[in-house]
Amino acid sequence: MTTETTIRRRAPFRADHVGSLLRPAAVQAARQPGVPAADLRAAEDAGIRELVQLQKDAGLGVFTDGEARRAFWHYDFMGLLTGLDMKPSNRSLPFKTEHKTTPVEPHLTGALDFPADHPMLEHFTFVRDLVKPGEGIAKISIPGPSALHFRTPTENIEYAPYLDQEKLFHDTAETYKKAVQGFYDAGCRYLQLDDIFFAYLGDEKQREERRAMGQDPDKLIASYAAMLEASIKDRPADMVIGMHMCRGNFRSAHVAEGGYDAAADAIFNHTSVDVYFMEYDTERAGGLAPLKLLPKGDKRVMAGFITTKTGELEQADWLKRKFDEAAQYVDIDQLGIAPQCGFASTEHGNAITVDDQKRKLELVVNTAQAIWGEN
Repeated sequence: MTTETTIRRRAPFRADHVGSLLRPAAVQAARQPGVPAADLRAAEDAGIRELVQLQKDAGLGVFTDGEARRAFWHYDFMGLLTGLDMKPSNRSLPFKTEHKTTPVEPHLTGALDFPADHPMLEHFTFVRDLVKPGEGIAKISIPGPSALHFRTPTENIEYAPYLDQEKLFHDTAETYKKAVQGFYDAGCRYLQLDDIFFAYLGDEKQREERRAMGQDPDKLIASYAAMLEASIKDRPADMVIGMHMCRGNFRSAHVAEGGYDAAADAIFNHTSVDVYFMEYDTERAGGLAPLKLLPKGDKRVMAGFITTKTGELEQADWLKRKFDEAAQYVDIDQLGIAPQCGFASTEHGNAITVDDQKRKLELVVNTAQAIWGEN
């Protein structure tokens, strides 16, 4: 007689966060030109210990390094891949703010690969070693595979084989498969992929820009989902995969607007992602109705009703009403809570204070306790 084993992967906690945190002052000071690399590393190490303690003090059970070693949430990881180089550009990203992002862009210069010595493996193990048994779980967030395609203009594809989009998608997935296994081998059991461009493709302006590039936005969503699934489907049974979606985050500014309607079926039903971090703090994110497409089972949506873009603290009663509304579309047991995005997707951080950040994290934990009796 044979017994079929069903893999069950669940979000480890009801209360979570997207990952990035305001950089400690000492880290910001050490990032200035002329500071020796060893001094910067020492400041980052100390700052990350401080950030992990902040998360513990807030009552969280999920711990990250706050992306304190990064300048930008995705470009640092991408630029350390084999076959992709970050190069100066005359363009900045189109955030709705007077501030400009650093004018750099990815260039595909050779065959993609995830190197065995990718520095973020060590970034993860540093945090892993700060989490004692029984305290919770260490998590690292990296850009999802769609970032490599969405952020690389066609004219930046210097490696001719990748002018074939399907070849690029295939090699990107293979690269991420190696990354997933690499982090697992480093002890990571909770990996988050920031695949924000599914949400971007719900914005009609972004969709029109893709059409102007000769790309069908709906087919692109399907391709991105297939690429994501190819990247994660063979992961070990005890590895949880999270996925974050938002519409841009730079100094409290955004890029895109629009709901999840175009992407919901693809992300919920055509990937084996376990945990979905979904921005829902403003009307820019559209309505909650797409949540009805979440299949019943162990998948969980971490509803991002709490914003990281302003310091104003959301009211507990308002949050309870938002979850009551969400429960009209999805079982409340398949919901959790996290802020809508990170607090510092770039080294500059959002226009909030350290105290604002602490209160927001505590609110996440307190809300989880109030609704589910657990964090």
